[in-house]
Amino acid sequence: MDDIPLSTLFGILLLLLLCSAFFSGSETSMMAINRYRLNSLVRKGNRSARLASRLLGKVDKLLGSILLGNTLLNVASAAVTNIIILRLFGQDDVAILLGTLAITFALLVFSEIMPKVIAASYPERIALPASYVLTPLITLFHPVVSVATALVKGFLWLLRIRIQTDQSKQKMTLEELRGLVLDAEHFMPRKHQKMLLNLVDLERITVNDVMIPRNQIEALDINAEPAELRQQIITCHHTLLPVYADAPSNIIGILHIKRAPALLQEAALDIVQLRETLHEPYFIPSDTPLLKQLQQFQERHTRLGLVVDEYGELLGLVTLENILEEIVGEFTTQSPAQAGKFLRQEDGSFLLEGSSSLRELNRKLGLHLPLKGAKTLNGLILEHLEDIPETGTSLKIAGYPIEIIQTQDRIVKMARIFPAQMGKQ
Repeated sequence: MDDIPLSTLFGILLLLLLCSAFFSGSETSMMAINRYRLNSLVRKGNRSARLASRLLGKVDKLLGSILLGNTLLNVASAAVTNIIILRLFGQDDVAILLGTLAITFALLVFSEIMPKVIAASYPERIALPASYVLTPLITLFHPVVSVATALVKGFLWLLRIRIQTDQSKQKMTLEELRGLVLDAEHFMPRKHQKMLLNLVDLERITVNDVMIPRNQIEALDINAEPAELRQQIITCHHTLLPVYADAPSNIIGILHIKRAPALLQEAALDIVQLRETLHEPYFIPSDTPLLKQLQQFQERHTRLGLVVDEYGELLGLVTLENILEEIVGEFTTQSPAQAGKFLRQEDGSFLLEGSSSLRELNRKLGLHLPLKGAKTLNGLILEHLEDIPETGTSLKIAGYPIEIIQTQDRIVKMARIFPAQMGKQ
């Protein structure tokens, strides 16, 4: 070593520091890279992404090779530094101490902290090119790494510690998935993020939250006069229409309006033929999560179900459109019966029917009314007052001033709600 010029030794030391920085940065970038984007690049045929994905599939060998390479380089750096100090200062203890401190500082700053900070900021730019170098190194270091890994697994077995290297077997909870979507707000349009969040939340919402209440269901009375039935079928704005006998809660079948023209060809509506045309009603427990119900609609090839409580009493009706609107927002055309539910007044307030769904009000009017408990505006007001209000009564719920406009048959028929900011003026 005495024949090697000092300039060469300093060059070797610099090279060792750079190689050590490469291993440190590679380790951080490999662990920090976005796995979902990496998988997307793999599907597009990106070769470096495929190599990186393959390396991450055997994390123990990857980390073992990086740590082995980094350790060898750090030891070599210390040895070269020691040679330089001896050539410059001889056996001076103070010089050896200062040299040791200097190389430790250089390794810490330039080979550990700085490359890892850069790699954490730009993981993809570093991990993908680094995979070309790390792949052959893993093969080169395989014998040593395999022995070290076997020893590590042996110690872990003695300590009764189980490890799971296959990340694909780890299940993601709904909260973690929701957090992932929220963290991705800078990588996708706001509208797309909201749709994904709504989809995740389907597991929390039940059919009871979005159903059409029983008193708002448009249905046919099979015992009505044929002329009346005929007129109702002709003017119906729905594709599927429940049919009942004796009482609205006694649904006997579902009429598909597309089959109605065949029934209406004759001058008088044939009730027997109408009964034969009906589909068997599909009943749904009220506590069924929307995500599960969406899957059931798909499996049964239907898009309308009747919601019942634990006693089998009819509570309402839910359709595929009701569920889809929870994900993408309203996209269907309102029927004339629904068009008058939300009337905006000149002062900025809204005139609302008491039967309006709270979820629908929040979605369409941008309100934040509480959804726990009552499902309709009427139910929320009665729950808040714990009494039947008189016309003209005013109250405030969740910061929104509400005025009772009309009551009838012990329910709130019409109410006016003011946006929260107006109530502060």
